[in-house]
Amino acid sequence: MIRGILFDLDGTLLDHRSAADGAITAWVSGRAPGHPRLAEAARLWRELEEPHLGAWQRGECSLEEQRRRRIHALCLELAIAVPGDLDTAFDAFAEHYQRGWVAYPDAARAVKTLDGFRLGVLTNGTQEMQEAKVAAIGLGGLVGPVLTGELLGSYKPAAACYTRAAEALGLAPGEVLLVGDDVDKDVTGPAVTGMRSVWLDRLGVDPAPAGFPRITSLTQLPALVA
Repeated sequence: MIRGILFDLDGTLLDHRSAADGAITAWVSGRAPGHPRLAEAARLWRELEEPHLGAWQRGECSLEEQRRRRIHALCLELAIAVPGDLDTAFDAFAEHYQRGWVAYPDAARAVKTLDGFRLGVLTNGTQEMQEAKVAAIGLGGLVGPVLTGELLGSYKPAAACYTRAAEALGLAPGEVLLVGDDVDKDVTGPAVTGMRSVWLDRLGVDPAPAGFPRITSLTQLPALVA
């Protein structure tokens, strides 16, 4: 029986992609007005995001270092002068990014209908930033504790991340449902612990992995868990 629900944050409750795409486009435009490849900046930044974040999560570099590497790599790709202070350069991007934090329209509506379930957020971001995001998009106090890989000591899709998150809700993994947009981290990953999952496919273009339910909006979640 499902007694608890964990939500991924970026791409599930918060429109991370729009915020990040807009932020990096503004950052490149500010450093190189009229750049001929400006329209490619968002795609290039997306391609740099996962490998460098993954290096940090695996303990191969610090959080600050992976940020420096991303900015450096983007500048090289676009032939923009590499900033002398990469930390300050990333902070400028982060300011744009934070201004773009917006909840998906279905997020609060769906969460408010889930009375009786123990709720939480399970995310791979840093504790400070992810808590700030939840507050900024108006979901503070509605979605339960914000559980990050930084807090739990392991990141999705490591099995320990899911079991510790369930423990934080006071439940066994088999009593928890994880809802998220990333197939590996939010859908198939939890299965090894007995935790159930639902794929939130907002684009509605791909089939769900075999054996896993798929929804295209969080408004479909209450009926599914019922």
